[in-house]
Order: sequence, then structure tokens, then C-alpha cells
Amino acid sequence: MFFLPLLLIGIALWIIIDLSYGRIVHLRRVRSRSFPLRQSDFHLYTYGKDLYDTLFTDIKQAKHHVHVLFFIVKNDKISREFLKLLIDKAKEGIEVRLLLDRLGSHHLSNEAIRSLQKHGVSFSFCHKVKFPFPFFSANQRNHRKITVIDGKIGYIGGFNIGEEYLGHNERLGLWRDYHLRLTGEGVQDLQKQFLHDWFDDTNQNLLVASLYFPKQQPGTIQHQFIPTDGAYLQHTFLHLIEGAKKELFIGTPYFIPGRKIMNALLEARKRGVQITILVPEKADHALVREAKFPYCRKLIQAGCNIYAFQQGFFHAKVIIVDDYICDIGTANFDMRSLYINHEINCLLYDKHFIQTVRNKFHKDLGNASLLSFKDVSPHSLIDRGKEWIGTILAFFL
Repeated sequence: MFFLPLLLIGIALWIIIDLSYGRIVHLRRVRSRSFPLRQSDFHLYTYGKDLYDTLFTDIKQAKHHVHVLFFIVKNDKISREFLKLLIDKAKEGIEVRLLLDRLGSHHLSNEAIRSLQKHGVSFSFCHKVKFPFPFFSANQRNHRKITVIDGKIGYIGGFNIGEEYLGHNERLGLWRDYHLRLTGEGVQDLQKQFLHDWFDDTNQNLLVASLYFPKQQPGTIQHQFIPTDGAYLQHTFLHLIEGAKKELFIGTPYFIPGRKIMNALLEARKRGVQITILVPEKADHALVREAKFPYCRKLIQAGCNIYAFQQGFFHAKVIIVDDYICDIGTANFDMRSLYINHEINCLLYDKHFIQTVRNKFHKDLGNASLLSFKDVSPHSLIDRGKEWIGTILAFFL
């Protein structure tokens, strides 16, 4: 009679201890990291078809190696086309390495993996479940999206590989995201990060191999890559918010900032900074919409403008501070990206490129509706219950 309740309590305590001590041990090991200021040339992609066309062409033209890290590769038409392209390059004798998050890419079939390996693609899942903290390790995902081709072309941003990123998901509709293609000095840093992650999950150390780091000519745009491993991203976001003098634009699919960043936003508003936040109207995960509402209410009361994207699903991760710095990367404006996931972001310091990003952002605002306090308030007991559960689980959403 008492066995089942005791068992459930024991499991709950085990999970709590696992998550708590797993994070403590992780924080003792992890260090704040950043790459030097670099000069590269960039192109911004906001539609999946445009990105895939260029990415696939670059891969087809690879002469030495193709290194790919994604959070999600699915088991649909475009994903199979992508995997076939990697196999074709491996058949040509090109070195191909594919690193995928174990949980994010769970749709990928064992048959597809065997085919990759059979045809010469070096494949590994990252962030497999590990003891002695299985729950913590299962929760800690590699959310980075990096592609490096011949050490000369790099990609980073919000897109994964799948049909929904082409706008083919009937429920979500058009997919809007921000993804960067670069050439120049910064490619070496994306290469280092990929090879760092590859070593972590395969124990194969290629970081000292100079052939993966061909000398590159500087580009025209100053920038810096900031990788984070479940810690220290908060420092970057706080620095950006606290540095704002006039305007702050934030675009994110999941807005769950936590107490410290929320306080920084409210302080920025008190000193006169105009804050505009763009989020999706639709939600692709349970409770993320409800979890953001308490933060939205406080910010709306403080005079911030919060818009909901209406033309499909908005998945971009972007922060624009005045006209002097812009952040684009893989990290969402939520507690999972801040404190759990492994991410990489790019800080850009070029006014002309920032204006390009601002123009894209304002175009997206034109397809969004301004939210009122009433819009983000619960209207029923069910709404209140969802918001309460979302608040409790915010760290894991």
C-alpha cells in the first residue's frame, strides 16, 4: 500500500539530486570562453530555401572536408537529400564529419546512420546520456549549429535540417529564422569549436591538424564568436542590455529570461531605453507560450513593446543594441539556453551590416501584432494552470 508512494518519492528525490549535483559538477569544470575579435564577410539568410540552396552548393564544391554540427536533422525528404549529399562527398574521397545532438536528432533512423558510416561519413551523436548523472546529462543538449567547408566557409545560426524549416509544416506555416554564412578570419573559430565538440564526443583530437586551418584573408566586418557550455551566456546578455543607450531589439522564439536578465531589462527601460521584443504567436513546444506571459506583463507595464509574429513561426535569435552591436546565433532568450544548453553566438560590430539586420527585423515586425496586457493575461483556470506549470518548469522548457 505504501510502496508505490515511497517509490515515487524516491524517484523524485533521485532526479532532484541528479540534476542539482550534475550541474554543480559541470560548473566546476566549465570555463568562460570567447574567441578573439576577427574580420570576416557575412551574408544573412532568413528563409530556409535560400539557405539550403547555398549550403548544399557549398558542400557540393568542397575539395577537402565538410564538418557539420546540427541540433536537429530529421528523417524527411530534405533531410534525406542532405544526408545523400554528405554520402556523395564521402564517396569522392572528401572527409565528411557529421555530429548531431542525441535527443534533438532522435528521428534519424539507425538505417540512415549505418548508411552514412558504410559510405565513409564519420558520424557521432553528441551529449549521450552518461552516469553518474543520467538525468542532468539527458537534459544538457548541444544546441549549436555549425558547418565548416574546407576551413574557408562557415555557417552559424538558427536553422536545422528538416521540411518544417522550408515552411512545409501545416500548423506552423512559414518558418522565419536568421542564419549567417561567412568567409574570412572567423571561419577558424567555428572550426575550432566544431573540432572541440568532435573531440568531446569521439575522443579524436584534430585540433592540432593545421590542414583544417588554412590561412584566410581578413574580411570587412569585425565580429567575435562566443561559445557557451551551459554557463556564462547570461554575462553576454547582461553586457548587451546594460550597454544599450537608446534602443534594444530582441527576437526570440522562447522568451523566458529569468530574474537577473529581467531586472536588467526593467532597469534599461527606467533609463529611457526603447525596448522592442518579437516572439512567435504560435508555439512549437508545450507551455513555452504560457511560461513567457508573466515576464511579458511586467515588461508591458514598464512600457516595452512586445510583438507576436503572425505570418508563420518566428525562430530567429537576435539582439540589436542601438546601431553598434548585433548578436545572432543559436541561443534563445530562455533559461535553457542560458543555463543548460551548449550554444554559440556571434557579436557583430559593423554599422552597415547591423542596418541590414535591422531592416530584416523591421520587416518581421510588419508581419506581427502588438500585444496588450490583456493578450498576455490568463483568461481561465486552465490558462492559469498552464502558466503556473510553465513557470515551475521554465528551467527545462
